[in-house]
Amino acid sequence: MAFQPIIDWNQKTIYSHEALVRGTNGESAYSILSKVNSTNRYQFDQACRIKAIQLASQIGIPSYLNINFLPNAVYQPETCIRATLEASKEYQFPLNRLVFELTEGEEVQDHDHIINIFKTYKEYGFLTAIDDFGSGYSGLNLLAKFQPDLIKLDMELIRNIQSNSVAQKLTKAIANVCQEIGIAVIAEGVETIGELKVLVDMGISLYQGYLFSKPAFESAGEVVFPTL
Repeated sequence: MAFQPIIDWNQKTIYSHEALVRGTNGESAYSILSKVNSTNRYQFDQACRIKAIQLASQIGIPSYLNINFLPNAVYQPETCIRATLEASKEYQFPLNRLVFELTEGEEVQDHDHIINIFKTYKEYGFLTAIDDFGSGYSGLNLLAKFQPDLIKLDMELIRNIQSNSVAQKLTKAIANVCQEIGIAVIAEGVETIGELKVLVDMGISLYQGYLFSKPAFESAGEVVFPTL
């Protein structure tokens, strides 16, 4: 398991850390996720949650903790969340600092199922997030039915945004809508000063990407706040 910081540019602080799947020998997330199937999906999802909470507590992460979840692994939210509650109690990691992030790893057509998961999680005090907003199922139709606490902009929208006027207009429009309905926006995959400058000018304050910090294996990592 690796952790990558999500930073608050305005406050120059770490807002959260995202727990990212890695093999014990540093294998990539893709190599691990490619082995997940309908038989082991539930066990894998549960094991990742527990490991993320355990490590975050052990290394002393003081921020929020973003945990990706596989929606197809959650058959009944109340039942599937028991291990999360037990891990939070055992490792003394506050429930109100957990952010459950709908991952892009598998597409789910049943929006009602996703909404039920999100609503249940919010009832337990967790924050909720939609990853890769603007791609796949993570679109406006889902947002119209349920408003998570955060959305993470698809990194393909962010890449070289300083030289793409259409991407700038789309990103600005999404940011404005989210501000109006009380959803925080995270720009994911920020790698250059040029990208950051454009996004800061749009009023976006939360960022994740190699420009600030790379994922660190079983560590909170080091963060750099570049000069604009």
